[in-house]
Amino acid sequence: MTNRMESIESMQQLAVAWRAMVLDRDADADVRDLPGIAVRWADSRFAFWNAITLTDVSADEELLRQRLTQAADIMRTKKRPGFLWLFEDLLEEGARSALEEAAKQAGLQYAFPGTGMAGDMLPIPDPVHPDLTFVRVTTDEQLQAYADINSRAYGFPLEDGRDGLVGSALWKNEVHAYLAMRGDLPVACAATVAADGRLFVALVATEPEWQRNGYGEAVTRKALYEGFRATGLTRATLHATVAGAPVYPRIGFRPNSPIHFFGLQS
Repeated sequence: MTNRMESIESMQQLAVAWRAMVLDRDADADVRDLPGIAVRWADSRFAFWNAITLTDVSADEELLRQRLTQAADIMRTKKRPGFLWLFEDLLEEGARSALEEAAKQAGLQYAFPGTGMAGDMLPIPDPVHPDLTFVRVTTDEQLQAYADINSRAYGFPLEDGRDGLVGSALWKNEVHAYLAMRGDLPVACAATVAADGRLFVALVATEPEWQRNGYGEAVTRKALYEGFRATGLTRATLHATVAGAPVYPRIGFRPNSPIHFFGLQS
């Protein structure tokens, strides 16, 4: 698979996986597929469930400006803030050069970077870490712990993460969500879910005070291992933060497109 094809795959995996995630939060969520724009917006307090991505391939500068304006207009109609996920490799060179200024003109401000990743690494061995045991999330108490780890890791209020996850039947049944436990203390979490013939890795996080101990990598391996056992899928995809980007290649992921996250200008 060429790097451009993997970048397209990365965008499409977001559109597929996030459709299920936001409909799980709100059966009436906005999951429209418009020309060049996929809306995946639950209007949740959990900002990751409020997403838009651009779906054109080889967009030039003029088309990019049009899509950014359309996306910002949609975001302004929502009650809760969220992010535009923009996959850089889907833009033509001129559009890439114009991105920063075009986003500003559309009323968007840069939030943070990410990287699309994918790999055909499964199956992998059942992971072992000397500090950890692993527990699958099957109860609301465990799901709240999963949400709270994400909130603290990403700097969200606890109630925002809980609004995104607690009470979800999807996350307790169809998603292979795991907590890494240090004794009785949950310290990291990761999940995989089947999405269009791949295992999609979602919401990997480690408690800030327990980072840099290999816990995030270990629990991601566990979610991949169990996801493969349940589905037989051998290819996995994810969208990495800056903190996670050095970790995932050790598991077998290869980076593809840089991702730019934008919010509305304050």
